[in-house]
Amino acid sequence: MDGDGAAVIGSPAAGQEARPTPALRRGGLVWLLWLPPVVFLGLFYFYPLISILQVSLSRAEGFFPWEVLFSSSILRVIGFTFWQAILSTLLTLLAGLPGAYLLARYDFPGKGLFRALTAVPFVLPTLVVAAAFNALLGPRGWLNLGLMALFDLSSPPLTFVNTLAAILVAHVFYNTTIVLRLVGDFWARLDPRLALAARALGATPWQVFRKVTLPLLAPAILAAALLVFIFDFTSFGVILVLGGPRYATLEVEIYNQTTGLFNLPLAAALSIVQLLCTLGLMLVYTRLSEKVTRALTLYPDVLPRKRLRTWRERLAAGFLAGLLSLFLVLPLAGLAARSFTRLEPDRGQAALESGGFTLDFYRALGENPRQSLFYVSPLTSVSISLGYAFATVVLALLLGIPAAWALARGERVKNPLARWLNRSMDPILMLPIGTSAVTLGLGFVIALDQPPLDLRASPLLIPLAHTLVAFPFVVRSLTPAIRSVQPRLRQPAAILGASPGQVIRYVDLPLIGRAFLVAATFAFTISLGEFGATAMLSRPEYPTVPVAIYRFLGRPGGINYGQALALSTILMLVCVIGMLAIERLRVGEVSEF
Repeated sequence: MDGDGAAVIGSPAAGQEARPTPALRRGGLVWLLWLPPVVFLGLFYFYPLISILQVSLSRAEGFFPWEVLFSSSILRVIGFTFWQAILSTLLTLLAGLPGAYLLARYDFPGKGLFRALTAVPFVLPTLVVAAAFNALLGPRGWLNLGLMALFDLSSPPLTFVNTLAAILVAHVFYNTTIVLRLVGDFWARLDPRLALAARALGATPWQVFRKVTLPLLAPAILAAALLVFIFDFTSFGVILVLGGPRYATLEVEIYNQTTGLFNLPLAAALSIVQLLCTLGLMLVYTRLSEKVTRALTLYPDVLPRKRLRTWRERLAAGFLAGLLSLFLVLPLAGLAARSFTRLEPDRGQAALESGGFTLDFYRALGENPRQSLFYVSPLTSVSISLGYAFATVVLALLLGIPAAWALARGERVKNPLARWLNRSMDPILMLPIGTSAVTLGLGFVIALDQPPLDLRASPLLIPLAHTLVAFPFVVRSLTPAIRSVQPRLRQPAAILGASPGQVIRYVDLPLIGRAFLVAATFAFTISLGEFGATAMLSRPEYPTVPVAIYRFLGRPGGINYGQALALSTILMLVCVIGMLAIERLRVGEVSEF
C-alpha cells in the first residue's frame, strides 16, 4: 500500500513523462518489453488455470465433480465463504473510515509512525496474524490467563479460537490499512472548495458530507470494499488456524480436498467457482480504480491538512489514533511477549506467578529431541524461506522491470497494436492478486508434473509460485516512479550525446533506485510469508517458515506451541522491518502501495 501517494491499484496519475524514443514510439520496444512477462504469465498462470478447468470437467469415480457442487455440504461452504467476507468487509469499513478521515484532513505529531504501524498488518503472513490472536485471546493467551488468575478459574473463560468472531476480528486487523490508504489518500485530494461552497449556501455539516463528500468518495470506498472483500474471500491461514473445522471456506475446502482426500476433480471444480468469483470482482474493481485515478489526475497533489487546534479535536484524534494503534499493535506485542514466556495454561494464578523470561522456545528451534535422521530443524526452514525469498526477488524484478518500463514509457506509441497491448496488459497483471494462492498451488500440482513442464522436483517451483503473487506488487511499485522522471532531466543527457542506454543508466536508475529497493522489499516479505500455495507445493523435507509454524500449531505440547510463537515472532520482526524500510524508501507521492 502507498505511504503518501495514490494507494489505488490501477494506472496512477502520471507526472511529467519523458519523450519516448523512436523505437518505443514505433511500438517495437513495447513488444520486446512485454515478452518476458507474457511468457511467464502464459506458462505459470494461464496454463495451470486451463489445466484446472480440464480436470474439473473430467469424470471421476462415476460422477462429474460439478454435480457435487450442488450438494448441501458444498453449498454451505460457498455460502459461508460469501457471508464471512461480507461481514468482514463491513466491519473493516466501519473501523477504517474514521481513520481515513483523520489521515486525510489533519496533521498531528507522530502521524508518520502511525501510518507505518497501521501498514504493518498488511504485509504480515496470515499465519502470523492467526498466531498473534491465538497468543492474545486463545485458550493459552494472555487474556484468558489473566482472567483465570483474577477470578481463580480452572479453565479459560473466553472462547475465541474456532469461532466466527475470531475470523472477523483477524480480517479487520489484516485489512484495515487498505481502507486507510485507498480512501484516505483519495479523501486528501478532494477539493475543499466544494464543501465550502455548500456551507456558504446554507448546508449543514451532515448535509455537506451526505450530498457532496460522500458521492465524491463513493468510487474510492467501493474500490476499497471490493479489494477487502477479495482478500477476505480468498483468506486461508486465518480460517485454517482460527476458524477450525466448523468454518470451512472455499479456500480451505480446496486445500482439504487436495491434500486430505486427494480428490483433485472436486478441488479443481471448487477452484473454478472461486476463480470466476474473484476475477469478476477484480474486473469491477479495475473499473472503479480507473474512476478514482481520473479524479486523482485532476488534483494530483495532497491538499494542505489542518492542525488539531481545539481540545475536542485533539481528544477525538488521540482517542481514534490510540484505539486503532492498540488494536493493530496489541496482538503483535502479545505474540512477541508470549514467545519469551513459559506459562502453564491450566494453572491460573500460579501460571502467571511462575512464568518468567525464557529463551527455551528459541533454543528449541535448533534442537532435534528424538535424534531423527529425517527431522528438519525449524532453523533450517528459516534458511529455506530466505533462499526462496531471494530467488523470488530476482525473478520478480527481472519480470517486473520491463513490464513497469513498458507501462510507464509506452503510452505515446503510434503503433495501434502496441498501444492495445499496453492497455490490455495493465489489468492482466492484476489477475494473480485476484486469484487464490491455494488455486495457484493446485494448478501447479496438476499442470507442472509432466512434460514439457515437469517441475515437481525442481527447487524453482515454490519461487515461481511466490513470483506470481509478488510480481503485480513489483510492477505497481516501479511504474509510478518511472513515470515521475521528468523530461528536463533526460533531455540534456540526450543532447550531449548519451545513448538511450546511458540515459537509463546515469539518469533514470539513480532517480528511481529507491523504488527498486521498495519493490524488492515487497517481493521479499511476500515470499517469506506466503502460505497458501506453499502448503500445496512444499515437500516435507523442505518446509518454509509458515509451513513449519502451521505444523507446530497442529501438534500438542507447550514446547511445540512455543516454537510456533518463536518462529512467528521472527517472521513478524522481518516483516515489520521490511514495512518500515518501504515507508522510509518511498519515492514521495508516486508509489501505489
